[in-house]
Amino acid sequence: MKILLSNDDGVHAKGIAVLHDALKKIATVDVVAPDRNCSGASNSLTLMNPLRAQKLENDFFSVSGTPTDCVHVALNALFSHQPDLVVAGINHGANLGDDTLYSGTVAAATEGRHMGLPAIAVSLAGRECNHFETAAQVTVDIINKLKSHPLPKDQILNINVPDIPYSELRGIKVTRLGARHKAETMTAQRDPWGREVYWYGSLGPELDAGEGTDFAAIREGYASVTPLSVDMTAKESIEPLQKWLAE
Repeated sequence: MKILLSNDDGVHAKGIAVLHDALKKIATVDVVAPDRNCSGASNSLTLMNPLRAQKLENDFFSVSGTPTDCVHVALNALFSHQPDLVVAGINHGANLGDDTLYSGTVAAATEGRHMGLPAIAVSLAGRECNHFETAAQVTVDIINKLKSHPLPKDQILNINVPDIPYSELRGIKVTRLGARHKAETMTAQRDPWGREVYWYGSLGPELDAGEGTDFAAIREGYASVTPLSVDMTAKESIEPLQKWLAE
């Protein structure tokens, strides 16, 4: 098996190094990741500037672009072979509920699927992020199952793992996305020249975090696996919208 591994925390992040070490035991792994932290980059592309790729001493490739750029460069320029699977992570922190819309980790996986490849995104759900090995082992477990149960062509898997030792993990639950209240905090500060700058504040509290959600699974000590559709069409709204427009 050949795996393309990327992330949004940057090529030097601990999460991608730990996941690489775990994946290379079951596959040939190529690593192509941003040269800096690109958290929150979502599916953005670098269109107005050239992209530069540099091979590092550990054979990882560092790219001066977003996670989505990294997948494009890897698949279209850096390698003569095609991977069997695109893996993004391990993200430093959760990608639950609405957060998936902003996540560069999920975006890298989504881009892999757009390019015709099965893909998964992996995140470690915790503030301290002490147990990357747990998320890495869950990823290996799920990849081994994917060999006999391939993903549908319009879906990726969004995996979140609680920040606990693997021995304490209660299992894996298939979940739906929960939801947060909107974030309402924005912090104003002054830069060294006295100009006003703004920082995003804390995330909004959980709004929909009941049984069956990814939030609930993590809270209860389970890894959460949520199938995400790449096709964002709200199919159930097509017929009502057609009727409304025809009136």
